[in-house]
Amino acid sequence: MTSNLLKNTEDSLSKVSYSVLVEAKEGGYQATVWGLPDCQVFSATREEALKNLHELVNSRFQNLEIVTQEIAAAKSEHPWMKFAGMYKDNPLFEDVLSNIEAYRCEVDTEIDIED
Repeated sequence: MTSNLLKNTEDSLSKVSYSVLVEAKEGGYQATVWGLPDCQVFSATREEALKNLHELVNSRFQNLEIVTQEIAAAKSEHPWMKFAGMYKDNPLFEDVLSNIEAYRCEVDTEIDIED
């Protein structure tokens, strides 16, 4: 179940939604704000538990403020970029590519024969 907690800010009214875990226990119901185990009540009925929890959250969050902050992530170079193009001027590079291609064709042929 989702409830809405209303909180006044300087210029406008903002809403905070929170999830409530309601458990039927022997003798009543236990309601807990999901992720805040210390925001918990036990009451005889489900409705009373939700009402009491809402009052608890309202009183607890009366002087709180929820703030979103952002930080810039450090930009890092991809670890393989320092190797990119390092063999572009090597006269043997084309031979290496030809050998790789020939080996791949050989492996593909072996796989086709096994199937």
